[in-house]
Amino acid sequence: MSSVIEDRISELGFEIPEIVPAVAAYVPAVRDGDYVYTSGQLPIANGALVATGKVGEGEGLVSPDQAQELAQLCALNALAAVRGVLGSLDKVEQVVKVTAFVASEPNFTGQPIVANGASVFLGKVFADQGIHARSAVGVAVLPLDAPVEVEFIFRVRD
Repeated sequence: MSSVIEDRISELGFEIPEIVPAVAAYVPAVRDGDYVYTSGQLPIANGALVATGKVGEGEGLVSPDQAQELAQLCALNALAAVRGVLGSLDKVEQVVKVTAFVASEPNFTGQPIVANGASVFLGKVFADQGIHARSAVGVAVLPLDAPVEVEFIFRVRD
């Protein structure tokens, strides 16, 4: 059976990856009534973290542009987790909330720009249903030294 949302993702040049397995004692996503909550998604592709380190400007740091791409990858990983719970992304009615955590060097204040990697992507995928509330938070360090971690809340239907 074809999925409208997965077709749209393909048109954008992406595909939904395999679900990233949990790295500790949790599951990638949980449904509670009309909502699916994802665990924090890391920028993992093909079983490996794509980049490590702090986000900022300068040598040896993950650039804000690269961090945006990593946030987009986090969104793709979240969609894989949601599909795993629902069976189809066409059951998503609304992206409700996105929370992006950015491992930032001390002077970096562009966390909202990094979070746009996930937000803009979800807007392209879900159109008006992709408009959401959001927080973008700078932190000292993230699990596995990831530069970005993003969690999501989706409203869904059967």
